[in-house]
Amino acid sequence: MSGLRMSNWLIVYVGLFLLFLYAPAILLPLFAFNDSAVISFPLAGFTWQWFATVVDNESLHRATRNSLIVAVSTAVFATTLGVFAARAGTRFSFPGKRGMMGLVMVPMVLPEIIIGVSMLVVVLQLGLSLSLMTIILGHVLICTPFSTAILGAAFQGLDRSLEEASIDLGRTRLTTFLLITLPLVLPGIIASLLLAFTISLDEFIIAFFLTGTEATLPVYIWGQLRFPQRIPGLMALGTILLVVSLLLLVCAEYFRRRAARNMGRGEQRELF
Repeated sequence: MSGLRMSNWLIVYVGLFLLFLYAPAILLPLFAFNDSAVISFPLAGFTWQWFATVVDNESLHRATRNSLIVAVSTAVFATTLGVFAARAGTRFSFPGKRGMMGLVMVPMVLPEIIIGVSMLVVVLQLGLSLSLMTIILGHVLICTPFSTAILGAAFQGLDRSLEEASIDLGRTRLTTFLLITLPLVLPGIIASLLLAFTISLDEFIIAFFLTGTEATLPVYIWGQLRFPQRIPGLMALGTILLVVSLLLLVCAEYFRRRAARNMGRGEQRELF
């Protein structure tokens, strides 16, 4: 009986925790469709007008374009660096390997405000102007550890006998890597691209410090919060971003699990 009571309390606790965690995400689309410029209950009715303001806003379109440029560039660069780091970490032994791999993962645990301020100082000391490129550099720094972690699992589960067979048949190591290794870890690469894209698209703190005259979407949204009459439109924009982010994360998780399944098959082949 006590075990059943404990189970019921656990269910209640988990329910309250999930409600606390996701209540903002639930309220966001709720007010995005509310036919009132005032963000409060009771709701005034249903409307699509706030989504129409998103479609007609040219400044918003420029900020979205900038964010897409930054996010795509970040995903490509971070995944490329992640491939190199994961490959070195899972296939080779060299002095200081653990320390170097640990340094690669450090940006994952550092506060973003520290990274943003540090990169701002470095950029200004180098005499560089703030632009989309400086934002890309900052985002690559924070996304590379995530890419390395995902791709490390993909490379770890790769059956090495396939690479060895390719080399025995006369292929060079470079050709083997391009024709054999990369296709096998492709699910991990796609998961890394999607995750890095999502992180970069939503990131605000580093973009805030490193942006110049071309603002990204999160920085643009921050600037619009000063005008109360524009908040419902921002709610509509936030709803769109929420849906896009969830779809990207679902896709990334699908490819991560696919890579994990490939890793499991590789381990089974080694056992038998």
